[in-house]
Amino acid sequence: MKYLIFLIFPYLLLSETTFITPMEYASRLYKDPRGIGCQLCHGDKGEGKIVAEYKHKKIKKSFGGSTINKLPYEVFYKALNTRTDGMPRYFLTDREIASLYLFLHQNDEVKKTKEVKKTKKEKQVVK
Repeated sequence: MKYLIFLIFPYLLLSETTFITPMEYASRLYKDPRGIGCQLCHGDKGEGKIVAEYKHKKIKKSFGGSTINKLPYEVFYKALNTRTDGMPRYFLTDREIASLYLFLHQNDEVKKTKEVKKTKKEKQVVK
């Protein structure tokens, strides 16, 4: 038993414990949820992206990911839990889905705050 302690103790001293913020976790999850990152098809900020263009029976076609950064949470949640052609199935937990949504909407509050301040200034100028 005492030898086991000698083996575990150095490991505990040398092991590195890291703490990440919810936004860092969300960013990592967006970039690599289960091997294929969301940004490959949906863009760095969920704006949508064309992945490939090709011809099928002499007709030009394209394949890409849709815009996902403007979806309401309910639609976003349902889309991740519904089988769709071309979309890999990730089997994400509710917490992971909420984190992805947080990542995609991280600047929404900042934009709203700036818009409210701008509107208030415009109203003051009009008076």
